[in-house]
Amino acid sequence: MDADPLALMRQLVDRLNEAADAYYNGRGELMTDFEWDAMFDQVKALEASTGIVLPDSPTQKVSADNAQGQKESHEFPALSLAKTKQPLDIVKWAEGRPVWLSWKLDGLTLVVTYDGGKLSKVVTRGDGHVGTNITQLAPGIGGLPKTIAETGHLVVRGEAVIAYRDFAEFVAESQEDYANPRNLASGSLTLKDVNELKARKLVWKPFSLVYSENGLGAGSWGGALDALDALGFNCVERELVREPDLAHLEAAIDRWTHKVTDKICPYPVDGLVITYDDAAYAKTGSVTGHHATREGLAFKWQDEAARTKLDHIEWSCAVGSISPVAVFEPVELEGTTVKRANLCNISECERLGMGGKGTEISVIKANKIIPKVIAVERREGELTIPDACPVCGGSTRIEVSDSGTRKLVCTNPGCAAKALRKFMRFVGKEGMDIDGLAGETIARFVREGFIRTAGDIYRLPEHRDEIAAMEGFGAKSADNLVQAISAAQKDRKPEQFLVALSIPLVGVEVAKLLLNECPDLKQLFEMASASPDPEMFVSVDGIGAAKSAAFVAWCRDPVNMELVEDVMAQVEFLPFKPKAVSGRCAGLTFVITGDLEAEGRFKTRSVLKAYIESEGGKVTGSVTKATDYLINNDVASTSGKNKKAKELGIEIISEAVFVERFAV
Repeated sequence: MDADPLALMRQLVDRLNEAADAYYNGRGELMTDFEWDAMFDQVKALEASTGIVLPDSPTQKVSADNAQGQKESHEFPALSLAKTKQPLDIVKWAEGRPVWLSWKLDGLTLVVTYDGGKLSKVVTRGDGHVGTNITQLAPGIGGLPKTIAETGHLVVRGEAVIAYRDFAEFVAESQEDYANPRNLASGSLTLKDVNELKARKLVWKPFSLVYSENGLGAGSWGGALDALDALGFNCVERELVREPDLAHLEAAIDRWTHKVTDKICPYPVDGLVITYDDAAYAKTGSVTGHHATREGLAFKWQDEAARTKLDHIEWSCAVGSISPVAVFEPVELEGTTVKRANLCNISECERLGMGGKGTEISVIKANKIIPKVIAVERREGELTIPDACPVCGGSTRIEVSDSGTRKLVCTNPGCAAKALRKFMRFVGKEGMDIDGLAGETIARFVREGFIRTAGDIYRLPEHRDEIAAMEGFGAKSADNLVQAISAAQKDRKPEQFLVALSIPLVGVEVAKLLLNECPDLKQLFEMASASPDPEMFVSVDGIGAAKSAAFVAWCRDPVNMELVEDVMAQVEFLPFKPKAVSGRCAGLTFVITGDLEAEGRFKTRSVLKAYIESEGGKVTGSVTKATDYLINNDVASTSGKNKKAKELGIEIISEAVFVERFAV
């Protein structure tokens, strides 16, 4: 025992509270779960031996969150669960009564209330007694139906989580660094834009029916969740153990453990929850600190740690930063061979005291899945931070975020790694729709140098053998990718291409409007790149000055046009079918210049333009190859537009001729 146990306790409590505050409020991970549990257990042991419990001890409270909104007291306290790592403790706790096993999902606990079949409020757990009302964010969270076929007052507790796959996709496109899905989820509570929240793909999964005015579930925890599923909810996965002796429980825990290690569970979990099926019996327990003794029991796996030696630090460039990855002598953990672990950022390296080659480190697979360096046991040499980007060779610098996290970034704005978001849009469903290229995969290919521009995506088959040899791929995966790319080189829609190019302000609808103006892709790009008029498409209904200028400016960039030519040489496009129009001017494009006749049929150019458009024609601001007629009462004028029309062989007609041909 330390000479001053109270001082040690104070130090440990401060460190745990600081780490918990960062963890629950999305500001990064200051310690691993492995470290947290060990330190938490040390505090409990000190409390037991001294009889002293500090007021702010994490053994006595549930951490609050920093969600934006009104604070609100819970109708039913959301207490935390006692924890164990020993199956025998579960046997003793169960007392022979049937119990349920379910995931201890690693996300945000939200308490959701329905009244009269309608969603009435969503409140965070907060400190277990007071949470934050975030009902305004409900439309941005999946799994929260607005209405249900159930009258009366209904209170449900559940976890908002982000699937590993969705987390990887978001991080690949994001400019921010997040340690894990839980970190991203907790940071989402500060958002105000529902659409921004929706992009993070939080899904709420109920794990407890807290109260039902109409008695759903008839006193059974499992029956209550079955009833919620029938109402359209997607409750947490669960399994009933009718005879909770050691043999049956160990067998069940083993089955659930394999679901994690075999990556069958799509969501992050940090253990299992054991719950009595008899809901009435569960309520008879006492409350100790912030734990309800019979509300449930949390089971956490014993983390298997291994010591090994660092070979080198690999610097992996992505959109937001250049992340350090520890590459070490292979070790066996949880039945698999592990030889790499992401160190996240420079701050994490400094916290661990990471050194150079030969440094002895301890490694675990956090929650049975993610390799994690938990400690430096003996340092050799010093950590070398690169001054050149591993992708483009550009210079690097260290940036410090608002939360104080130090990270390495590439200063080259043209670095291929920074184009990752654009590559993601290029291969997406609304873009060129190329299967098998998730954000994480594209990021790896960028780091390997296979992808520098979007056109390189179609040249990935040239790297087939190298891809097959990469960790996590193999021959079959490489062949599937080659086939997917080949399929995506045929029968693509022209509007898909315009969307895929990440042209500012050009979405699906604007792409179709542009193609309706000029159905030939090649001609459309040639017109826009050669036009001196940024508002050449301003007359197209639905485009306007800003969108026209953005498209023309993008097309004027020679680098962008090189990309267009590169992709068009590798992809076969379907013909675009313009929207059918009728009228005397249908399918024709006019440019109007000069003054109109004072006593003519059309009092102003705006009136003439409106007439042409009402008859199915278009009016643009500049003369191009797409122009059919230039209307100018001074046919012999030497104006710029007349000269351009003559150069392109475009007929110049007076207002009177226009009326004779198109307005009689």
